[in-house]
Amino acid sequence: MIRVEQLNVRAGAFSLHNVSFEIVAGEYAVLMGRTGSGKTTLLETICGLRRAVAGRISLNGRDVTERSPGERGIGYVPQDRALFLTMTVRENLGFGLRVRGDEVSAIQARVENLAASLGITPLLDRKPHALSGGEAQRVALGRALALAPGVLCLDEPLSGLDDDTRGEMHSLLRAIHAQTRATILHVTHHIADAQQLATKLLRLQDGGVREEPAPLK
Repeated sequence: MIRVEQLNVRAGAFSLHNVSFEIVAGEYAVLMGRTGSGKTTLLETICGLRRAVAGRISLNGRDVTERSPGERGIGYVPQDRALFLTMTVRENLGFGLRVRGDEVSAIQARVENLAASLGITPLLDRKPHALSGGEAQRVALGRALALAPGVLCLDEPLSGLDDDTRGEMHSLLRAIHAQTRATILHVTHHIADAQQLATKLLRLQDGGVREEPAPLK
């Protein structure tokens, strides 16, 4: 569950005021809005990468407004994917598990299971520069999923992909949602993403978020 109450955020000259919405546990919410409307700013604030000026953010019933990103239990895929360029795919997938201090054998097993479910096992020993856009996106998703988060935030995760690859990623994201039952907030400006994925459609406009009827699939 994601609940945002009367949230105020500033990013330079840009600001959001009194933003409120709720995403029920297990929903796949797609947040749409024009370029520059503040979608990424809002997502970063939920993830703890920006500090709220006022308001409250709750995740699964827990107030996280003042908590650090690592304490929020969110799997986050930024728009630029932010893969570690000097690490292999295997190392990228296992990064969070190593930081948490998991046993080496447990990390290996989790990485192999993730790679198999994402269809990237042959890529485990490659580095990001040797990946296609779709492959890199799968790795970024895998890294976000490694710690089995209850909440997953995706910032334009399918940007720059061709139509065929986008369709493959729609199928993959549906499968991930069905398997994990995570609460997902997916930022996009592509209506096709909402049509294929959303169980809840939100729109950010004029500094506020409103719910719209989910598009027919």
